[in-house]
Amino acid sequence: MPSKKLVKKKVAATPAHLKKSIKKKVTNPLFERRPRNFRIGGDILHETDLTHFVKWPKYIRIQRQKAVLAKRLKIPPSINQFRQTLDKNNATTLFKLFTKYSPESAAAKKERLAKEAEAKKDGKKVEQARRPNAVIYGIKDVTRAIESKKASFVAIAFDVDPIEIALFLPALCRKFDVPYVIVKDKSRLGTVVGKKTTSTVAFTKVNPEDQAQLASLQKLPTITLTDVLKTLRETGEVLSCLLVLKQEKINSTRVRPLN
Repeated sequence: MPSKKLVKKKVAATPAHLKKSIKKKVTNPLFERRPRNFRIGGDILHETDLTHFVKWPKYIRIQRQKAVLAKRLKIPPSINQFRQTLDKNNATTLFKLFTKYSPESAAAKKERLAKEAEAKKDGKKVEQARRPNAVIYGIKDVTRAIESKKASFVAIAFDVDPIEIALFLPALCRKFDVPYVIVKDKSRLGTVVGKKTTSTVAFTKVNPEDQAQLASLQKLPTITLTDVLKTLRETGEVLSCLLVLKQEKINSTRVRPLN
């Protein structure tokens, strides 16, 4: 049997009076439409902000988590005092004096000893040169100097890590009546003594011309334990947004008016 051909029926056209009048959009001939093509060899694609796709390095995430924890937790007074550092003007004066008494470098010592040896070789009388006054640095040496009452002024870095290394020093300074300050930061103290970083630096002796300047630095108001406790009471811990809302809800239920 021959296959039947399917014939599509034509749909009758809509009557003219029912047709909606389509308004033609008026275009300005001065402004020609130029659609952009972003395919290969076409237009340059605009820069997109992809920061929400970035996974931050681990050390940055740890820094941020640490900062949030520092806000949330109650900080003990002994640790909280390391937040109160010396102001900029006094710190500049202190570091200028520290730089003046920075320890003798290996090259300078070698040169001094070579000159002494040369003078001795020539048969000249060589007087035993006294070691120049210099600062002492490092936890062990500074602790020994404080306990033996040789230290006259101590500077402690505020960013010692772990903090337990220098945690006892302020209490030790208060016990032996040694003036101390907490300064920014360990790398700046390190440049004074020719190291990468150092936790503490202390004066033992200074030249007579710098005695007045050291005396003015010793009069700087050192942080007492009562001040630390007072500031801790004032600040307290900073709660998260969710905890604040939760606390408000609890307080609202507690204080209900009696009908």
